[in-house]
Amino acid sequence: MHNGTTIAQFIIEEQRKIEGATGDFTSLLNDIVTACKVISNLVNKGELVDVLGSAGSENVQGETQKKLDIITNEVFLKSNEWAGHLSAMASEEMDEIYEIPSRYPCGKYLLTFDPLDGSSNTDVNVSVGTVFSILRCPGECVCPNLDAFMQPGAHQVVAGYGLYGPSTMMVLTTGNGVNGFTLDQDIGEFILTHPNKTIPAQTREFAINAPNMRFWEAPVKRYVEECLAGREGARGEDFNMRWIASMMAEVPRLPGVSASWISNRATCISVCR
Repeated sequence: MHNGTTIAQFIIEEQRKIEGATGDFTSLLNDIVTACKVISNLVNKGELVDVLGSAGSENVQGETQKKLDIITNEVFLKSNEWAGHLSAMASEEMDEIYEIPSRYPCGKYLLTFDPLDGSSNTDVNVSVGTVFSILRCPGECVCPNLDAFMQPGAHQVVAGYGLYGPSTMMVLTTGNGVNGFTLDQDIGEFILTHPNKTIPAQTREFAINAPNMRFWEAPVKRYVEECLAGREGARGEDFNMRWIASMMAEVPRLPGVSASWISNRATCISVCR
């Protein structure tokens, strides 16, 4: 029997600290948690349920879509469209903003997401993740347009990601620290395992896609060259380079990066053309 704090309990306790909270936000987060559980199950089963391989199409970034890109995008839409918490959604896997169908009530929040970041890794069984961000919809927002989504990262209500690897994790921030939860498969609940999660100010690892070196800005080139120079270089330390091509697996070990930064990226990749 697990006596840890579940993510549902954590969210409700956070809600109690906000005067006038209606519960809409809590319910929306619960729907996102449910979507991530479904995606975790799909990723875990892989070829057993015929979800691996290319779908033969491209997303708005010009990247080849995997079957799981399309399937997990649909999971996120269907898990979040019905409850009346959202005005619209935006995804990396869709060319246009997704308006909530008229048969459902319209809510006060906007949701942006990348349903499966690093999906190219699914065929070789490497960690992947979901990135999401919740924003308040400005004004009445009956039919939100692109401008409604283009808000500064500081305006996010919550930012977070799901990580599907050796274990499934959910990491999120509501603006008051970052907390990590691990999915207990036996009871089907995310349990708080990494309270007040922080990243070391220094690290001896860096992650970068070296074949793109010709496109890097001068400061990036200089930084990588200093890392590669090791103890004999300007930084006086040896570094290891990692490149998994899945941001959820790369970022947590890098210095100075938060869940808020990660999900601000979700906002950008979902609505920028």
